[in-house]
Amino acid sequence: MNIWLVNTSSGFVCATDDDYEQKSNLQLGKVYSCQLKDGRNIKFHRLYFSLIRCAWDLLPENQQEFYHGSVDAFRKAVEVLAGYYDLCYSYTRQEWLECPKSIAFDKLSEAEFHNLYERVKDTIYTLLYNNGISIETIEYQLKNY
Repeated sequence: MNIWLVNTSSGFVCATDDDYEQKSNLQLGKVYSCQLKDGRNIKFHRLYFSLIRCAWDLLPENQQEFYHGSVDAFRKAVEVLAGYYDLCYSYTRQEWLECPKSIAFDKLSEAEFHNLYERVKDTIYTLLYNNGISIETIEYQLKNY
């Protein structure tokens, strides 16, 4: 079980509702061991997904259909395009494929995630700009997410 906590003057507090739900399943009075390490900024994490969602909403419908209507498939494709991938071998296709790396909280430091954000943002700006959408329009729309 992995629970994200915020250190406050009155003690640790669950970072999200999901963390609170997991904590509530623990037995009162029982001793638990935990390992503490710096977590990523949840607000920045949400900003990343707002960027992805904003870009998705600005894509023409035919391009959304290309990704089978999946924002997650679009996100992974953009991450690969931004250079954030590992090579993995497909025995079915008999070739090496670019597979997006995990962006899970425990897989990236804050600095690595910030670097990914900037690379993905640049990739999205280029992708949308090539579809006739100005950077100003993208940034204006992003403020609404």
